[in-house]
Amino acid sequence: MNLLIHDLDEKEWEEIAEDYRGWEVIAPSKEIKPCVGCFGCWLKTPGQCVIKDGYDRMGALIHQADELVVMSKYTYGGFSSFVKNVFDRSIGWVLPYFTIVDNEMHHRKRYPEDKKITVIFRGNDLTKEDQADAKRYVEAVCRNFYGVIKDIRFDELKTEVAKDISIEEIEREEANVVAFNKTILLNASLRGENSNTGKFLEKLEGSIGEDVEIINLSAYINRPDELVKALLPVKRIVLGMPMYVDGIPSALLKIMEMLEKTHSAEDKKIYAVVNMGFYESRQIRNALKQVRKWSEKCGFSYCGGLAIGAGEMMGSLIKSINGANGPVKNVVEAIETLAGVIKSSSAIDDIYADAYKFPRSAYMFMAGMGWPKAAKQNGLKKKDLLKRIEE
Repeated sequence: MNLLIHDLDEKEWEEIAEDYRGWEVIAPSKEIKPCVGCFGCWLKTPGQCVIKDGYDRMGALIHQADELVVMSKYTYGGFSSFVKNVFDRSIGWVLPYFTIVDNEMHHRKRYPEDKKITVIFRGNDLTKEDQADAKRYVEAVCRNFYGVIKDIRFDELKTEVAKDISIEEIEREEANVVAFNKTILLNASLRGENSNTGKFLEKLEGSIGEDVEIINLSAYINRPDELVKALLPVKRIVLGMPMYVDGIPSALLKIMEMLEKTHSAEDKKIYAVVNMGFYESRQIRNALKQVRKWSEKCGFSYCGGLAIGAGEMMGSLIKSINGANGPVKNVVEAIETLAGVIKSSSAIDDIYADAYKFPRSAYMFMAGMGWPKAAKQNGLKKKDLLKRIEE
């Protein structure tokens, strides 16, 4: 069985459908739900997502495919929000346990094979830099998902993406938008205020002081147009997020796509705070680059970001009284620095904050011990975490 994941519209699909007769096809659907970062595909139903919307077995489907082809509109150096959503929901393809690949922390294999992958990006007037960014992103995804790149191509985008009615309504209202100076910290983790992202943003909020507000994307997941309207008049926005599949989570990516469609003439200063479970903050560079490219596409000013490695540990320690000298020291200092930059509406180079005097080997050991304990609370045995789905 061969597998195709695409975001083509009906007209585009009709032109090539015959070429993929007999393939398993994953196409755009309004039914797909975003990944909520609950780890259920590791700790409750290993290898399968706990959200039962028809996309809950994506990891197993990728495993069963002899070859995988991905067609995506080029979107800020990576996949479109739909294709990214499919990959976000496929994390059960790998195990929660960590290993080291090319001196970077990654997940261990659930299945034995290395998957052959062809990626076809669609876009107009893509520069050599655009193509290089996309290739680096695909390489990162394949490194973490054990894919073997068969080919990466760049095709012309034949049709413009249709605007949603909600976006057209937003554009009609733009003439009445009055900019204000409040800084919005957008928490894109669907785990809300209790997420690691929420904890980092709360620390940042306290350091900024006045005229700052945290908004949880989770409160707008079924009404994204309202969130876009709320962000239109804001001059300073901090995009807070966990890194999913080496990039921006699909739920936030969808909001970013909608903001681009508004063609807002109002300049905004954009900052980012991105965290991940892997130890090395440098792995977040692709996600920060995507925020930069989105800002440029929208005519906004990208003013710098903070990349936080070992996010699970840092989130648990960010409020610790030992924060000044413990493993979270670098993160605390970086948040203070970023807060000062935001208050002055200035810009800074991206900051990469790793654990302070806490070795990677110790972090891996602690994480490895934690997964079986967490699974036991759901009635699973240690061996259950390694389950392979064969159908």
